[in-house]
Parts: sequence; C-alpha cells; structure tokens
Amino acid sequence: MNLKHFFDLALMFLIPFIVVIIPIIIGQRYGTYHSKKVAGLNDAPVGTVVGAAFGLLAFMVAFVFQISSNRYDARKSLLLEEITNIRTTYLRAELLKEPLNSETRNLLVEYVDIRADIGKDTAKLNHLMTRSQQILNKLWSFSRKLAEEDRSSEIYALFTTSVNDLVDNYNQRITMTFEYRIPSVVLWIILTIAFCAMLALGYQFGISGRGNIGINILLAIMFSVVMFLIISLDRPETGLARLNQKPLITLQKQLQVLQSNSNK
Repeated sequence: MNLKHFFDLALMFLIPFIVVIIPIIIGQRYGTYHSKKVAGLNDAPVGTVVGAAFGLLAFMVAFVFQISSNRYDARKSLLLEEITNIRTTYLRAELLKEPLNSETRNLLVEYVDIRADIGKDTAKLNHLMTRSQQILNKLWSFSRKLAEEDRSSEIYALFTTSVNDLVDNYNQRITMTFEYRIPSVVLWIILTIAFCAMLALGYQFGISGRGNIGINILLAIMFSVVMFLIISLDRPETGLARLNQKPLITLQKQLQVLQSNSNK
C-alpha cells in the first residue's frame, strides 16, 4: 500500500469523524455556557429538533447505502456474466480454422489472467485495462476477417456475437466500476446534515449536563464506520470491498487445463 492510498483511506474515516466530534464539542460548550447564563432551560424542544435531525440523517445514510449496495450487486452480476461470455467465446473459438483458433484461445486465456490480476493488484490497473482493451480489439479484428471470408457463415455469426457480448460486458464493468459514483454533492449534504445534527445534540448535552467524551467518541466512530463502508462499496479501486474472485479463478484453471489438453 503506497502512501497516497493510505492517506486516501485515512481521509475516508477521519472526515466523518471530525464532522461528528467537533460540532458535538462546540455545541456542548455553548450549551453549558448558555445554561449558566439562563437558569431553568428546558431541553425538551431541543430534543425534538435533535430527534428530527437524526431521523433525516438516518434516512439519507440508508438511502445512499442502498445505492452503493445495489452497485456492488450489479458489479457482481456483471462479473458472473463476463465469466459466462468468456467461456462461451472460448468454446466457439474452437470452431474456427487455424491460426484464428489458437490465437483466439491464447488471447482469451491471457484476458482471464488479466481479469484475475486486476482483483489482486490495483496498482497495475491502468496497464491491465489497456492490455484488456487491446485483446478485445484483436478479437474483433478476427471477426472482421471471418466476415471477409463468409459473412453468411453460422460460425461467423456465433463467434461475432460472443465477441460483441464480451466487449459490451467489459465496457459495462468499466463504467459501473470506475465511472458511476455517488454524486459528491450527496455526500456533502450528508456531512452537512450530520454536522448540524451533532451540533444540536451537543447543545442538548450542554444544557442538560448529560454528555461525556466517551459518548461523543462512540458516536463519531459509529458514523465514520458507516460512511467508510459506503465509500468503500462505491469505490472498488480502494480494494476494501472487492468482489469474490473465486468464479474467475475457477475459469482461469479450467481454461489452463483446456489449453494444456489442446497442446498435447
């Protein structure tokens, strides 16, 4: 883990933590100061405001968590779909004449190796994505060669369909993984609501005299952990919410066995 990656992960936790702990302390000190100046303050109206603010905060957090969770499930579905498409393309490649037969199968084996490496090492992400795109372009060039030979061939139709599905699936996965994000404005709104809610809670603690540092830290940790989880699910490149790569590893082993048998 490089220093920048560690710094980014630390910010994912520290920013929500600060957004909670600082306003509570400020609100509590002001509440204590206000209660000393005005005798007999009633914290019931403040409690109503705090309850409403926390209800709104809980709704927003649940809403955003659902979005990130749905996108995680979508990435998982796309992974399983990609595995199916790769296996289908490999099998249909066996219908091709040489040298397209061997070249296609070798490229697909390399493609699976690359997909497996992406899940292990995000540091090489750009290089692996570039090579993946090169392989897909090469496979599509094979489809053009088949079209030049016989566009009405059933083999051409089957192989071209498989390659097209593979390309579509790759583009969908890249878009879903690296381009679709929870809008920054939504995250800032949640942090703003949290700041105001904690400020009101701290004020209530101050005028009632019931707050303590332990509760403040506990609330900050709880909120920070939830926000950390949401951002991790929304940004898979952090490597904290990776998909289970076991189906892809299984396919990798299967293709290696098929390649070994075909080379005998």
